[in-house]
Amino acid sequence: MLVLGIESSCDETAVALIEEIEGEEQPRLLSSVISTQIPLHRLYGGVIPELASRNHSTNLPGVLKEALEKAGRDISQVDVFASTAGPGLVAALLVGNTAAKALALAAGKPFVAVNHLEGHMLSPFITHPQGLVPHLALVVSGGHTLLVDVQGSGNYRLLGRSVDDAAGEAFDKVAKMLDLPYPGGPEIDKRAEQGDPNRFKLPRPMLHEPHLDFSFSGLKTAVLYTLPKLVESGNPNDLDEQTMCDLCAGVRAAIVEVLIHKALKAARQTGHRVMAVSGGVSCNGALRRELSAACARAKIELILPPNSLTTDNAAMIAFAGLLRARAQDFSPLDTPVDPNLRLAGAQTRA
Repeated sequence: MLVLGIESSCDETAVALIEEIEGEEQPRLLSSVISTQIPLHRLYGGVIPELASRNHSTNLPGVLKEALEKAGRDISQVDVFASTAGPGLVAALLVGNTAAKALALAAGKPFVAVNHLEGHMLSPFITHPQGLVPHLALVVSGGHTLLVDVQGSGNYRLLGRSVDDAAGEAFDKVAKMLDLPYPGGPEIDKRAEQGDPNRFKLPRPMLHEPHLDFSFSGLKTAVLYTLPKLVESGNPNDLDEQTMCDLCAGVRAAIVEVLIHKALKAARQTGHRVMAVSGGVSCNGALRRELSAACARAKIELILPPNSLTTDNAAMIAFAGLLRARAQDFSPLDTPVDPNLRLAGAQTRA
């Protein structure tokens, strides 16, 4: 079975093909092509929805052609078409979703509408030798921070979520406050490597609460109040380089500590001995190092996707589509996109 996936929920135009061959345990990822709009949106300090959707329309034909060529397949060979249905920017979602539906209709093949968060959540298992196994999922993307009890494909129980700013949002908003380039997360991560995480005592919101929800808006506010204490002007460009690095290190340490603490608590509560981390923030250097060490101490197997599968990509959409297709769980062609699409029956932030 050959599945073609399309992702266009934000500012990445992506197409991937994944093939399941009878007799082989693992599907083969034949191609994964991503066209990023980061240089365009960096000029504005964040994603401009109208520009994103226009560029998806412009970029998609070329990305589709390149993905097919790299896979060595023709569009007529595709058995199932899958695309992101949400959450995300509605105009951006419509571009990839409509294209996948049109291709499915023209080919007379089934269509699968995929939840973007489900795609992220399953992405660590695209290359996992045993395939998808029951596990605790920590999803940390630009707009979402979730802890999910995963028993199998489509069998999810939401344990905790961000009640305000997600981890990725906190990184990006703090970076904007510090006048760092977009996207802010990698910029903070880079500077944090040269900084002292203990210089600034920043809050760890909800760290010791009994529930598994997250809150990072207070951390952002703490940085806002710290800046005028460091430079009279309050202008981050007046900070010396070491102070900037120390502040970034403090922000990163606060976010990472909360993520690890909550994830390990969830693992203890569910009894899971396997944890998978996904989403764009999962490529954060400190999170990978410190969570790996914490899981080793707790004797929990940690599964991390390669960096190429952490940010928005179509491989995760094709893989989620493949799992749904195995169960003959297809979507009607009139399935709408939903910028606030829910996962596991609980409201998530778009």
